[in-house]
Amino acid sequence: MTTTAVDTDVLIVGAGPVGLFLANECARRGLRYRIVETNAGQSVHSKALAIFPRTLEILDMAGVVAPFLETANRVTSVAVMAHHRKLAHMRFTPEESPYPFVAMVPQDVTEKLLVKELERRGGKVEYGTTFRSAEQQSERVVASTEHSGITSNVAASIVVGCDGAHSAVRHLLKIPFVGGDYPGLFVLADVETNEALPAEELELCPSELGPIAIFPMSATRRRIVATVEAKEGEAPSLELVRRIIRERGPSNIEARILHWSSYFQIHHRHVATLRSGRMLLAGDAAHIHSPFGGQGMNTGLHDVWNLAWKVKLFLDGCGNEQLLESYSAERIPVIQGVIETTHHLTQIMGTPNKFAQALRDAVIPMVSRLAPFQHAFVQRLSELGIAYGGSPIIEGPGKRYFDDSLRGGAGIGNRFLLMVGKSDRGKETAQNICEAFPEVVDLRFAERPGITLVRPDGYAAYHAESGSESALKELESVLARQINGPHATGSRQAKSSAAG
Repeated sequence: MTTTAVDTDVLIVGAGPVGLFLANECARRGLRYRIVETNAGQSVHSKALAIFPRTLEILDMAGVVAPFLETANRVTSVAVMAHHRKLAHMRFTPEESPYPFVAMVPQDVTEKLLVKELERRGGKVEYGTTFRSAEQQSERVVASTEHSGITSNVAASIVVGCDGAHSAVRHLLKIPFVGGDYPGLFVLADVETNEALPAEELELCPSELGPIAIFPMSATRRRIVATVEAKEGEAPSLELVRRIIRERGPSNIEARILHWSSYFQIHHRHVATLRSGRMLLAGDAAHIHSPFGGQGMNTGLHDVWNLAWKVKLFLDGCGNEQLLESYSAERIPVIQGVIETTHHLTQIMGTPNKFAQALRDAVIPMVSRLAPFQHAFVQRLSELGIAYGGSPIIEGPGKRYFDDSLRGGAGIGNRFLLMVGKSDRGKETAQNICEAFPEVVDLRFAERPGITLVRPDGYAAYHAESGSESALKELESVLARQINGPHATGSRQAKSSAAG
């Protein structure tokens, strides 16, 4: 039996954290959406755990951060330990963010919070519904889904595959998943422990037997991530976890109860492009890597945050093709950087080479005390250092912009913000630019000097130290690259013509 569904703006395939966040963003931004999930319900396992400062800022700007803060265990330091000796201890408290910590929130809790928020907005997940195929047409995608043996077609303006490492959307598009495999297996285990280790400290333990990372979920509950050569049973046992900790971890920690465990084969792979026409990829469907560093889910949430506002402007007729194409151009370099970082971390922590081990154990105590190293470490891990310099729709470094005016879910939406220092000249010209792009730019006055064009995702598309005429012309050019024609012909041009 075949039926035809009503049209929607965005069809989201997959209801993990990435798909759920995209659904919430579609709802917040006024896009019609459907979200389908093959499984009968949400995950009951913790899986992804760490939420980093920039991701918390994103959740804040999206208006959903509060319940995450209520449930999170907050980590403010990282220790590196080898052979029961502490090689390094680094504070993880970035001063430039209102969230100077890593929030430890199990994935099943993250999904429950995002589902609850989606339901509050009047949305729902279509469980037990499998994406089967799709045909791209000129201005839509006709997708086929199956639920309880019944096949339905839905015509969507955009389809986003958030359907994991074995993505049906990616396979349909025939986009290569390039990279390699890690030897052996990864063990993930959530265990009840004693209180020997600080609840606010994450431990990284390099070892010639394979690395181990210990993420504190609470004062007495921890996530153990480690490598093993082969399975011992269908799932890792408490005895295996105890042996791993005994051989590679801190000497004083005791694993008392095993709550959940699993083996995983891990790869380091990513796609070369996130877009094929009106079909796009996000999250594990586009990139997978070592769990050391805890970057996977965060990177997927950042994908969605970069994409959602571009889809909104594109479908509203304001954004052009270059705006939509910039999703891939901006996110691929970030994804490559994350994979490179986690790959190197995994290799350094688990090298079997005796000389490399000795060198590592000698160098880490020295460099970890250096302020530049500590800053770089925190910037990379916290994701506060992500920037989109080099993007075709940005002029300058494209750094993060965040202040209180952007927070709470209503502080920033689908419009660019032209931030002008209160004491800066060029306010009249800035107002003219806002009038030239009335549907996409708002003028705001800021404490910071100069002018900054802030994108709807809280990154600077342009910045100048003063609002000079030349600076404002450059800013207008940046907007014209990504905004369609009618929005680029505004009052400044009209006034010039009238004056002539």
